[in-house]
Order: sequence, then C-alpha cells, then structure tokens
Amino acid sequence: MSVSLVTLAQWMAAPEDQHLEFKEAKQTFSSESLVKYCAALANEGGGKLILGVTNNRPRRVVGSHAFLDLPDTVSWLFQQLRIRIEASALRHPDGRVVIFDVPPRPVGVPIHYKGTYLMRAGAALVSMSPDMLKRIFDETITDFSAEVCGDATLADLDTEAIKEFRDMWHRKSGNNGLLTRDDRQLLEDAEVIIDGEVTYAALILFGTKRALSRYLPQAEVIFEYRASEASGPAAQRRDYREGFFLYQNDLWRLINARNEIQHFQQGFFVFDIPTFNETVVREAILNAVSHRNYQLGNSTYVRQIGSRLEVVSPGGLPPGITLENILDRQSPRNRRLAEVFSKCGLVERSGQGVNRMFEESIKESKPRPDFTGTDDYQVALTLDGEVQDPVFVRFLEQIGRDQLTWYTTQDFLVLDLLRNDQKVPSNLRDRLHKLTEQGVTERVSRGRGTRYILSQRLYDYMGKKGVYTAKRGLDRATNKELLLKHIRDNRKEGSPLRDLRQVLPQLSDGQVQALVRELKEDGVIHYVGRTRSARWYPGPDVIGDE
Repeated sequence: MSVSLVTLAQWMAAPEDQHLEFKEAKQTFSSESLVKYCAALANEGGGKLILGVTNNRPRRVVGSHAFLDLPDTVSWLFQQLRIRIEASALRHPDGRVVIFDVPPRPVGVPIHYKGTYLMRAGAALVSMSPDMLKRIFDETITDFSAEVCGDATLADLDTEAIKEFRDMWHRKSGNNGLLTRDDRQLLEDAEVIIDGEVTYAALILFGTKRALSRYLPQAEVIFEYRASEASGPAAQRRDYREGFFLYQNDLWRLINARNEIQHFQQGFFVFDIPTFNETVVREAILNAVSHRNYQLGNSTYVRQIGSRLEVVSPGGLPPGITLENILDRQSPRNRRLAEVFSKCGLVERSGQGVNRMFEESIKESKPRPDFTGTDDYQVALTLDGEVQDPVFVRFLEQIGRDQLTWYTTQDFLVLDLLRNDQKVPSNLRDRLHKLTEQGVTERVSRGRGTRYILSQRLYDYMGKKGVYTAKRGLDRATNKELLLKHIRDNRKEGSPLRDLRQVLPQLSDGQVQALVRELKEDGVIHYVGRTRSARWYPGPDVIGDE
C-alpha cells in the first residue's frame, strides 16, 4: 500500500466517517486498541486507521512512534482477525504517519475479537446490535434462482422461449451442437434443470403464464406509460407474467414506440440521438430481473414518463453492494440467472451492466443513471433521456471510437464531471494523468491549487474560445498585475490578504500568497503589521505612480 502526501492531505481535510479513523498515538498505541479498531472498521465496510494525526479538524500531523515493526504487527493482526490488513509508514515533514488499510469483512461473516463483534459509535467501540448481526448473517442466503420448484415440470416451460434462448446461445458460442439437442438436454446443460427437476430460474426465464401464476406470480414485470406526472391511471399498461425470453423484445418495442428522436445540427452536420438508448434500457431491465429478490411478493415495474424511464425492483441492493461501490463490485443475487444471461450474450460474465449504463449515458451527454430512491426494500433506477450538451457528443466522436474503447467507466465519469464544472473526487484523480496525456483534459496551475478542465480542443471545436479562456483563467503575469493594481488603488488604507483573495477568487489561498510573495521579491509592494493584521502597500519605487 503506497500513500502520497497529497492523498494524506485529502484524508485529513475530509470529515471523519465510517471509513476514516484518526488517532494521535504520539508515543504508543496499544495492540489491544489496534485490533479492536481494525475489527470495527472491517465490520463497517473497511477503511483506514491513521496514527500520528490529530482527530479534530483542522487536523495536523504530530507524528507517531507506535508499531515500529510493521511487518510483525501485520502478521499478528492476521493471527487475531484472519483478514489481511496492509500497513505503511509515511514520512511527513512533521513526523511519521502510520496507516493501516483494513479491508471489508467477507460477505455474511462479521469479524469478532475474543468473541465480541465490534462497531464504532462516535469515538467509542461498542458491540454490534443483534439486528445488525442478523442482517450480516442473512447475506449468506443461498441462490433462490438455483433452487428446485418441486411441483413444476418440463411441461411448465414454453417451447418458444426455449427456442429463443437456444438461438441466442448458438449465436454467442458458435456451437452447432446446441441446435440438435432436445429441450431437456439444452436446459440441463444450462443448469436450469437439475436431475430432471425444474429450478426457479427455469420458470423465471421460460415459464408459461399458467406456470408463473401458479408457482411464482411475483416474477412479473409490469410496464406503464404516462405522458406526464399527472396522477390517475396509466395511459398504457402491460403485465408480463411469463418467461423473460417471451417478453424481453416486446417490452423494448413498447418503450421504443414512444422513443422520440432528438435532432441537433452543428454547421452542416445533422445528427440524431434517441431519447432512450436501447443498450441502457435493456441493461436496466436485465439488472432488475437478475438481481431482484424473488422471495418478496412485489412485482418489478418499468414506468415510461415522458423522457424519463423508471425501473423499480424489490429487495434492495445485493449483499456487499452499495451506491458508493456499485460501479466497482459485482455480487449477483440470483447467480443462476446471471449465468444463463451470460451464456446467451445478454450480459458479460463480469457483470458490468451498471458500468455500461453509465458509459452510454455519458457518451450521449445525458444525466447519469440515478439510484435515488433505493433503500433496503427496493432498487429504484431513473434514466433521464434528455441530451444536455450535443456538442459534447460530437467532441467524443472526434476523439475517435477506437480510442474510446480503451476508456474505463472512471474515464467517462471524469469527463462528465469536468463538463458539468464539478470537482473530480480523489478516487478518480488518477485517471486525469492519462486523459491529459491524450490531450482530452488540461491541467491548470500546479501544487495544492491544481485543477483540471476539458481541453482547448473541445472549446475550439464548439467555437467557444472565450469560454475556454475564462475557465483556464488569466496567466501568472496578468494575475500579478491585478493584485498590484488593487494594492495601488487602496494605498491609503492598505490591502489585507483577505481582500487580495477576493481579487482572484478562482485561485487557492496558497496560490494568491505565492503571487504576493513574488511581488514583494520584485520590490513593488511591502507590508506593515504582522500575521492577520498585516496590510500590503505599494513599494517606494511606485508610490508616486498612477
């Protein structure tokens, strides 16, 4: 684990939350406290225990002499908790900082120390509550889709749905042998029939209407169309209580029937973008079908409202998945369903459906998929189809499709954040180096005040060179001239540093102070007073200038 001074500074500036714990520990820190805090952090999703830094903000480095033999300490922690914790010592100008990187506990397995399951409550460590322990143990619930439905038989499965699956699996695999196998053998090879018995996965994917109504009525998808937010019955409603392979294409046809095309023109070039991207919509529905909790009695809803699509499925996010890590981790609730979808090419085996939704939405300059409304009982996904910045779409096309295929989801997120003048979070900042090398983004200034903007190529392409100049800011010489003019104009009362910061609000405090120091070294300004009460005045050689 390698941590830079910049990363440490970002952690120190952030509020202490469930993933960061700071302790001074100037001379020592008990091994008992260390193992307890590591257990608590693991139970809360993992995090960092940082020694040698004050807890209260603004935090400062005080240095720590604790745990000088880190490899030995890490080995001892593993013996106590049976999880691999990484540790490193960072040499800060103000002292040694020790960082323990604690991974999240395994799914369904709370971490205990001497028989006690710990969590944090403010600055204290307490035992986990019984309901919290139950939620953790419940994470190990078996794959419901792989369980056998005792009364169902092969006659409960629709032959047309099986044929659709056969054709798709053949196209994906190129295995001609799939075309000659009988239905029973095909489904046994797909592992949805086990020793001649029909699983719930088989019913969800291939079941007849009669079979689903009898054995699993909640395995239905209900489509509703509304022209507006007005209350009242939907303008159109369709209930799909049948195998997924029977309705998947019909559901998309219903949505696509009102899929308005948005027309844009740039110069002589005219291009069209559909409100609903087929890839994004199909991925949203696949996620709802494969990840919902079928042991709950609710149906899955797909609601089309104007240019917005809502997909709501029962059961909350799968164990181990949160809104914060949804792009980085995969944990299918119904693994047997996911494996069938992978066989026929509907989803990647790695489960990157959410990533594809984000990437395609950003490429079309639409709002990112929104999971607001998701809780312990449902996953609520909203897709907004309104194109926000068509020129940005054309810019991505100019980058080139071949180049974009190498972009990660994180790269697209960075571009979208910069396009919306939003700050790039620390966990995405490592992507900026590559994007800057490719000429897609630019770095403005250096040091603590470093910021990034989209490249001049974009603004030149849009015909907005002035906007680029404004976003990049003035050059160093011009900034110094503005500060000097302000100091001259206020020569009678002098200029405190807080006023000089207002002259250049786009710069950080450190950048303004550096410019002021340069003006002082140039001999054109001087200060009177000390610390915060100091005021800056024109130097002797410019006092008479106007």
